[in-house]
Amino acid sequence: MRVLYFAWLREKTGTSAEEITLPAGITTAAQLIGWLAARGPGYAAAFANPAVLRCAIGQEFCPLDTPLAGAAEVAFFPPVTGG
Repeated sequence: MRVLYFAWLREKTGTSAEEITLPAGITTAAQLIGWLAARGPGYAAAFANPAVLRCAIGQEFCPLDTPLAGAAEVAFFPPVTGG
């Protein structure tokens, strides 16, 4: 699975994208966030407050409780504002 990080998530994790093998038992975007946060200090900082994160699975916006089954790409980013 390809995981993409945008804006300050990219800065805190130190990468814009990576390929991961989804661990057994991780079935939703929220669970993926928990797993990613445990990978190190930068990831912990990036995912410290999941309530402010947005997610897209397969380039479709979705809530964090969305299942990951069959997903090839997951993106995480801060709320988007216009102006």
